[in-house]
Formats: sequence, structure tokens, C-alpha cells
Amino acid sequence: MKPSVGIIMGSQSDLPIMSEAAQFLEEIGVEYELTVVSAHRTPQRMIDYAGSARERGIKVIVAGAGGAAHLPGMVASLTSLPVIGVPILSSNSIDGWDSILSILQMPSGIPVATVALNGGKNAGILAASIVGSFDQNVASKMDEFKTTLREKVEASALQIEQKGWKKILKK
Repeated sequence: MKPSVGIIMGSQSDLPIMSEAAQFLEEIGVEYELTVVSAHRTPQRMIDYAGSARERGIKVIVAGAGGAAHLPGMVASLTSLPVIGVPILSSNSIDGWDSILSILQMPSGIPVATVALNGGKNAGILAASIVGSFDQNVASKMDEFKTTLREKVEASALQIEQKGWKKILKK
């Protein structure tokens, strides 16, 4: 099967965060590809990646970057596919705000869906939701995932209501 989600990151140091997106997609059964594409160090690779993504069957791109975090926005400027940006707290970052704002504050016409700082898993969830908008099998798996989330919260609420919060905190 062809991958329907492209996961790219500016550096291999971003892999611990971006692997969370890949892990979620594996759990749901969504095929993906994962690689390093740097907007600053390999601009031609970025151009080639974004320009050929649709032809390769990619439906959505998840792009993670730290610091100045130009990768998601630059990729979004090169393709009409949806791009999900993952701001990453890097060693040269200013508490992550530089990454967040670099991805979030895109100019008109170049939108990037942005998840929380280090939000790799949420990026995977959003990518699967986008794929599920036209793939009924993925949509069903996402419905199951959401049902499981709801059931966990309801079980927690019931536990607190029945036992009381003080007993739960003593554990």
C-alpha cells in the first residue's frame, strides 16, 4: 500500500516527538512515510518532497521543526495538501515559543494546522482524521478511538464520584 501521510522533520533530533505521530498512525492502520527534510539545510530536498507528495499518494503532511521552525510553512507554500505543523522544543529554542509562533503565524493564503508544542501524537490523530474524511475504514477506527477516550473519562468520573477524590489521591 502507498503511504497516505507524510511525516517529515527538520532534524533527526526531532524523531522522539515525530515518532508519536507514526506510532498513532500504526495503531489506526494508516500507512505513512517518515524522513528528515530540512528547510534550511536541504531546501531542494524540501521542494522536491512537497512537489511530489500528491503524486506519491500522500494526502496530508505532518511537519515538525524546532527553533525558527520554517519547515511546515515552507512545505505548505509548495503544495495544496493539508500540512500539520508540530512545533518542537529544541536545544536552541526559547521555551518553544519561537517554534510555536513560527508555525502558527502564517500569512494569509498559506495555512498550517498547528498542534501543541511537542504534540506529535495529536498531529498523528489529526492526520488520521483528515484521511478518515474520505476513507471509511480509517473513519471507523477513529470513531472507535474517540469512543475509547470517552469511556476512559466516564470511568474516571465514576471512580471519583463513588470513591471520592481524597481516597484516589492517597493511592
